[in-house]
Amino acid sequence: MTQIIVLIIAVALILGIIWWFFGKHAESSETAKVNDQHQTATVVVHGGYSPEKIVLKKGIPATVNFEMKDGTACLSHVIFSKLGIDKDLTKKPVTSINIPTDKAGEYNFACGMDMFHGKVVVK
Repeated sequence: MTQIIVLIIAVALILGIIWWFFGKHAESSETAKVNDQHQTATVVVHGGYSPEKIVLKKGIPATVNFEMKDGTACLSHVIFSKLGIDKDLTKKPVTSINIPTDKAGEYNFACGMDMFHGKVVVK
């Protein structure tokens, strides 16, 4: 009987891990707010990135603010590899990053350990 219980728990844990890494998860998205020919959006850093996707309008200067609410070492940096940006988020409660909007495209970002991801989409 004990072996059956252990087997059921092991299978449940394996299925949970498979779902966590390979399952399709809902992606939160937000469109930046435009004020006086400048657009801004805020990403809350707390156990990941929320929202995970920011949509910006092409041709309007943009700033994405990362609001740090998590002291985890992994989330202490945000890296935009395509833009050559690596910012330490622990120095200030909110770190601002200017995103180029001169052409449409996607800019992926990730934590320092590449475990948590997000993206900025310029349309």
